[in-house]
Amino acid sequence: MRAKWVVRGLGMVVTLLCVLAMARFVWPQPGPGEQPGCTYRQLAFLRSALDDGADHEAQELFPEGYVFMNALYGLSWLQAGERDMARRPQALRESRWALRRLESASGTAVFDPRMRPAYGVYWAGWSNWLRGRVIALGGGDDELVRRFEAATAELADAFTASATPFLAAYPGQAWPVDSTVAIASLRLHDRLRVPRFGAVVDRWLAAARDRLDPATGLLPHEVSATDGSVLEGARATSQTLIHRFLPEIDAEFARTQYAAFRRQFLAYPGGFGPALREFPHGRDGAGDVDSGPLVAGISLSATVVGMGAARANGDRELATALGATGELLGLPVTVPGSKRYAFGLMPIGDAFVVWSATARPVVQPAADFAIRWWWRLPWLLLVTVVALAPWIPLLCRRIRARTAKAFRAG
Repeated sequence: MRAKWVVRGLGMVVTLLCVLAMARFVWPQPGPGEQPGCTYRQLAFLRSALDDGADHEAQELFPEGYVFMNALYGLSWLQAGERDMARRPQALRESRWALRRLESASGTAVFDPRMRPAYGVYWAGWSNWLRGRVIALGGGDDELVRRFEAATAELADAFTASATPFLAAYPGQAWPVDSTVAIASLRLHDRLRVPRFGAVVDRWLAAARDRLDPATGLLPHEVSATDGSVLEGARATSQTLIHRFLPEIDAEFARTQYAAFRRQFLAYPGGFGPALREFPHGRDGAGDVDSGPLVAGISLSATVVGMGAARANGDRELATALGATGELLGLPVTVPGSKRYAFGLMPIGDAFVVWSATARPVVQPAADFAIRWWWRLPWLLLVTVVALAPWIPLLCRRIRARTAKAFRAG
């Protein structure tokens, strides 16, 4: 008897969790111009995780883990502060705290100071973007402005002296996404300060257009650090980051690139979706440290970051759909003052989620984007089956009992 009630109790828990998941799934998601109500709870969890060393743990997973954790935390606060005047002082404190960590010995430890720019374009680009965004929100004292001016000039000199538009992040290794972030920081400088680097950005755009992946027409994933020739074609893990920053650089180029990316990477595997393939349609490959394990060709990390790319490019339909799917599959846990995904086991994932969810629209799309109108139905059917599964044996027993009783009565 006790075992029966334990089984029924577990069944009730499963059913209630499924109902809660469906409620989260169908609840309206904030559009690109709106901020999620859970933003500050997510940031509170991230700060707690960083205080406990989550950035050092992320560094053990991949070489840029420490920088990403702190940069995304600071940038997410700045994005929230843009919409919430009352929170701006806190946003500036937290983002400057994150910037100090980027500029610390721990932040530069895995990068080469002898490179041009110093520590390579990945570290230089992300740290300079964060500096510029702090200044843009009104938190730039004389020293920070001086460092921003100097770092931007160093980046501009490196691009001017390079034979390729794609600078190296590590000796002999170059990924176009890193140079895209750095170029966005040059464009940001010219919006905030006396314009100086327009010619450098224009030359970069022209050179980048000449080195697109011939198979997709998109910026490639990896290139030769010597001449910028394509080593690996476009992949979603870098594309989703690229499309967060291209709108900051050139609106028209961003629109055409995003449309091509969406057309070639958006997928509905087995009818479920929308989600983002790691490789374009017609090309398959294995997952790696950047993409994580691939499920039916889908990169979960790229799909998370893709929500921010959709928001930045004014793609409301895709942004809200990816947000809703994350609430269904991301195992969110909300308690007073904190929210985390996947039970908080991977804080680096939470950092990408909140950075993506607080992204603001930068450009308006050239055309209306759409997704399948019935995209929710497969997910709702699947969750309904899971919710009912614990009760199917009980239902079958009752049906058999009633059938037997009717047979005996007859």
